[in-house]
Amino acid sequence: MQSSRLTLLSALAAAGLALTACSSGSPSGTDEAPASGGSDAAAGDLTQVTVGLVPLAASIAVEYGIQEGIFEKHGLDVEIALANAGAAMLPAVSNGQMDFGVGNPLSVLTAVDQGLDMKIVAGYCNSADAGEDTSGVVTRVDAGIEDYGDLAGKTTSINALRTLGDLTLMDLAEQGGSDPADVKFAEMPFQDMPAQLEQGNTDAIWIPEPFLTTALEDPDNELLGYSFRDSIEGMPTMVTFTSGTFAEENPETVEQFQAAITEALAATDENNDEAKKLLPEFMSLPEDVATALKLDELGGEVREDQIQAIGELAVKYGFIDQEPDLDSMIVQ
Repeated sequence: MQSSRLTLLSALAAAGLALTACSSGSPSGTDEAPASGGSDAAAGDLTQVTVGLVPLAASIAVEYGIQEGIFEKHGLDVEIALANAGAAMLPAVSNGQMDFGVGNPLSVLTAVDQGLDMKIVAGYCNSADAGEDTSGVVTRVDAGIEDYGDLAGKTTSINALRTLGDLTLMDLAEQGGSDPADVKFAEMPFQDMPAQLEQGNTDAIWIPEPFLTTALEDPDNELLGYSFRDSIEGMPTMVTFTSGTFAEENPETVEQFQAAITEALAATDENNDEAKKLLPEFMSLPEDVATALKLDELGGEVREDQIQAIGELAVKYGFIDQEPDLDSMIVQ
């Protein structure tokens, strides 16, 4: 079993990515690529790869895969680098500072639209088809916001502009009979949103787990809706990506990673309670919060129809210029 240790990934910090990295720390890991047809992990024939993640609950699937030896079984020694937003990883993946990243699909589509050669390697997590979801819009009970159309003329806080949060809310506001251009968005970190909502500095917040559970513990807050699912049913909220250069130069490593991440996601989805036990250390969460929160629906399948729908909305609202050519973007 591999273990993790916190280190500073100085190259990524220098690139403006900000943060902490967790290395799989396998004593037998080397830079040598495994032989064709698999790897002999017992002999230390592991390929080292860096995976960029955002500090959200669903990211625990990679750590769980490390702890359970899934990546090692597939011949990989994984180092995790945490970034505040998936879009921040794209330049680092493009220039080779990271090998793989996990982020929202719109960020990948936007990067390709802007000329970066990015490839989707696998799925990662998706909005729930029914019941409780893992991200949503929260307002104050007395805000007078009854549906998404009421967000027009109000300020909604999101973690990053021109991404899935504001894209889906513009779509839903229009569905609710309002002009999507009238919805105002403010950018702020997830951890700051509940306090700003309570103080009246924002009218609504789009917020994921683990912050959603905490925000809804306040009886003066209420859930407006699960905006991802309400906009595009079954929408992928994060996908796994790499650069076209890395995919072309390291096809065996990409194939190993596809298999490993797919297995790790399935294992985490099947063993939510065990995976959530890693969250207190991984995200510095209180144990009771980690136990109570919901994990996303996880899976390695790439949901092409839903990603295409995201692309169509992105063109409609001016986020990107051209609808994506998914045949050229997805590594089969």
